[in-house]
Amino acid sequence: MKYIELCKGIKSSALAFGCSQIMGSRGASESKIALEIALGEGVNHLDLARSYGYGEAESFIGSCIKGKRNELVLASKFGIKANWKSSLLKPLKPVIRSLKASDKHVSSSPVSAPVSDKKDHFHDLLPINASVMISSLEKSLKALKTDYLDYFFIHETQQTIEAIDEVLEAAEKLKKSGKIRAFGIAFMRNQFDLHKTYIEQLDIWQFDCYPKTDEYDAWKLKRSNASNILFSTLSGDDQSFSETENLLSLQKDFPNSIIISSMFNPEHLMQNTKLFNK
Repeated sequence: MKYIELCKGIKSSALAFGCSQIMGSRGASESKIALEIALGEGVNHLDLARSYGYGEAESFIGSCIKGKRNELVLASKFGIKANWKSSLLKPLKPVIRSLKASDKHVSSSPVSAPVSDKKDHFHDLLPINASVMISSLEKSLKALKTDYLDYFFIHETQQTIEAIDEVLEAAEKLKKSGKIRAFGIAFMRNQFDLHKTYIEQLDIWQFDCYPKTDEYDAWKLKRSNASNILFSTLSGDDQSFSETENLLSLQKDFPNSIIISSMFNPEHLMQNTKLFNK
């Protein structure tokens, strides 16, 4: 596996494991098998958020990585949380997953859909300020059973952050205390203008990137030599590229970046990890 030092002292596998579907559309058994295969193939970067799995993904990962923390790069996010309504889904998830597996038309269920980064019935958008940030971090650390995160991100806020100076000051204190190692923002490219006045002050950018979307070439020129984390890499209106072609294009165009993929099919997982061999 190829490893990339995005921020000083933090070496991530070039292919990261996206955890957004864990305990949502993917159950515990399927998630554990996929995670074990990924780790066995050298993937060490796990991408999480407080909202993933309707609030359950972090705790699940925390239970799976006991004794492995020093081998991993853990990234999580704050700003979106699962609300009380999401807890009502918990006993229904196995049934919905079973229906989804047997009926391809059962795709509108909240469990079969990926966790949205926009407000919905099961998630709330939180204000982005130091208090919310610190509170969310403590919950992530407890759930993951660790005392630090390698990366901590603002999670796709839908507006310009008014309290950015306060947030950046809090982030610096968290870095000095050792609770986080780097601070960044996860955003959709169409949200860039919301954050352009302060985004350069953050350590790392995490954004959606798909070769066949509008402005791809412009972003390639802007960020090709920078250290980025790329997500939603298999989305887009043009489906003419195969998954392998997408990943290879992104590796070529963004050589200093890591690519997040939600990988649960063992065969596809093995195929993808081989693309990132040294």
